[in-house]
Amino acid sequence: MNQRLFLGPLVFVGCLLIGCSSPSVVPATLVLPVPMQVSYESELGIARIGQMLSSPGLTSEQRAELFFQRGVIFDRVGLRAMARLDFNRALREKPDFADAYNLNGVYFTQNQEFSEAYEAFDSALELSPDYEYANLNRGIALYYGGRPRLAAKDLKVFLDAQPNDPYRLLLWYLALERLDPSLAAMMLQQFQQNYGNDEWAWDIVQVYLGNKTEEQLLSRIAEESTDNRQLAERLCEAYFYLGKRAQQEGNIEEAKVYFKLSLSTNVYDFVEHRYSLLELDLMEQAH
Repeated sequence: MNQRLFLGPLVFVGCLLIGCSSPSVVPATLVLPVPMQVSYESELGIARIGQMLSSPGLTSEQRAELFFQRGVIFDRVGLRAMARLDFNRALREKPDFADAYNLNGVYFTQNQEFSEAYEAFDSALELSPDYEYANLNRGIALYYGGRPRLAAKDLKVFLDAQPNDPYRLLLWYLALERLDPSLAAMMLQQFQQNYGNDEWAWDIVQVYLGNKTEEQLLSRIAEESTDNRQLAERLCEAYFYLGKRAQQEGNIEEAKVYFKLSLSTNVYDFVEHRYSLLELDLMEQAH
């Protein structure tokens, strides 16, 4: 069952989740899922792959694939150090493993090791030139590494592969906005007119364009999510983009609240969850 908390008399609940930020920056409407928990299937998958890795006669390629698959599960449940260790093991077994380079690059980006991240994504794209998610992740690394022009170029490649995807549009917009806010706003409007539909995520674009309110967005998520997992995933995404919007408008404390709310969903393998933590780290460093 969806739970919607309208803060005011329930500010204490908000403080538990967001580190007791000032009530003045807590969103007026707050939708909360039950944070995602490690599933039985994930635990079982880790155990099974461990057993398979101890089997005799595995080829290097088979070992690489098993290390990679276990790393993906570790990543999904938030065990970042274990995931990174397995991705490196996969690369030792198979040095031309594009997927492992890609996910290694994501971890380099999260750790603000940008030069290493660029090298990892370059390696992935050299091995697989049409690997669009390497363009996505390199674009994000370039964005956080302070190279918005190159970031916008990579993220446009990612958007062009699926121009009706509102998430791809929003990520490109965020990079383009660093270069030319007026052009970014115009392109956001143009893509919304050409490709926008009734999918809920287009409501995030509508919030950016000023056509919908944050309350309308969150209310729709609460009303239309079919189970807690879907609610958590949608809120992870929505709160990240609301945080970026607040950040753009100079509302830094409000942005921090939204990023913390995105993190509170525990949807560890979503782009928005990964970079909510980086956003908070960067804001902390700035002060």
